[in-house]
Amino acid sequence: MTPVNEVAKRIISNIEQVILGKRAELIQVMVAWFSEGHILLEDVPGVAKTMLARSLAQSLGGDFKRVQCTPDLLPGDITGSSIFNPKDAEFEFRAGPIFTQILLADEINRTTPRTQAALLEAMAERRVSVDGVTYELEPPFMVIATQNPVDHEGTFPLPEAQLDRFLVRLSLGYPGKDEEIRMLELLREAHPIDDLEPVVSLKDVLDCQKQVRAVHVDPKVSDYIVNIIRESRDHDDVALGGSPRASIALYRTGQALAAIRGRDFVTPDDIKRVAPSVLTHRLIVKPESRLRKITSELIVEELLEEVSVPAMRTQA
Repeated sequence: MTPVNEVAKRIISNIEQVILGKRAELIQVMVAWFSEGHILLEDVPGVAKTMLARSLAQSLGGDFKRVQCTPDLLPGDITGSSIFNPKDAEFEFRAGPIFTQILLADEINRTTPRTQAALLEAMAERRVSVDGVTYELEPPFMVIATQNPVDHEGTFPLPEAQLDRFLVRLSLGYPGKDEEIRMLELLREAHPIDDLEPVVSLKDVLDCQKQVRAVHVDPKVSDYIVNIIRESRDHDDVALGGSPRASIALYRTGQALAAIRGRDFVTPDDIKRVAPSVLTHRLIVKPESRLRKITSELIVEELLEEVSVPAMRTQA
C-alpha cells in the first residue's frame, strides 16, 4: 500500500494549483478525509470553498455533486425518491446527489431543519433510507458543508446534534497579497481547475483510511485526549462541553495527522494541532460569557494551555 504521507503530498500539491497559500488548511482537509469524517467550511463568500471541494474530487478521480441549499429544498432532493414507471407499472428509486464521493452542501444553514436532518443518517452511517428501503453509500464518502458566518438573515442555525456530525470545522480566510496577485495571473486565460488531473485513485484513499486506523496511540495520549474533553465539560464559560464523540474525533484526527507526517504513532503535539478544528464547533459557550467576548476558540486555547501534556519516550 502507498504510504499515507505520499498520497497526501500528491493530493495537496495538486490542489495547490487551484488553492494558493493554504497548505495548513489543506492538511486539515486531508486529516478529515483520511479519518473518514466530514467538513464544515465556515467562511465568507468568494474564498474558494467550492473550488476546494471540486479540486479534491478531481484529484482522486471521484464523483462530485453540489447542492445549493435553499428554504424550499426538500429531503428527497438530496437523498433521492421513488418515481412511478408507467412502463413497468412499478416505483423505481432515482438516486439523489448524496450518492457520490464528495457532496458539497452549499450554505447548509439556508435550508430547513427537516432537510438538514436528511444528511444525518448519511453522514453518520454511510447509508440512506427512502420509503422503507436502505441504500448503502459507496466509500469513500464525504460531506463538505459551507455556511456564511456573517449573514444570518433567513437562516436556520445548525443544531448541536448536526454540528457534532462534522469531524472538523475549517475556515480558509482571505489569501495573502502575493497569493492574490498570482491568482489573478492564473485566471487570466482559464481557470486552473479545468486542467486538474487525478493524481491518486479511490483505492489509494481507502488504503490510507485503513492505514490511519492502524496508527499507534499510546495510553498516555488517550488519557491526554480524555482530560481535554473532560476539562471542557467543567469549564466555567462552557454550557455544553465535548461529548464522547469529540474524544473519538480527537483520537481519529490525531492518527491521521501522524500518518500524514510520516509517523506510525501519535504525539501530544498532533492532538494540539487538530484540537481547534475538532472542538471549537462542539463547545456551547454560555450567553453571559459571549457577552464578554469569550469564544470557543479562546476556550480551546485555554484548555490546551492548562491540561498537562504527558511526557513521551522518544519512538524508535
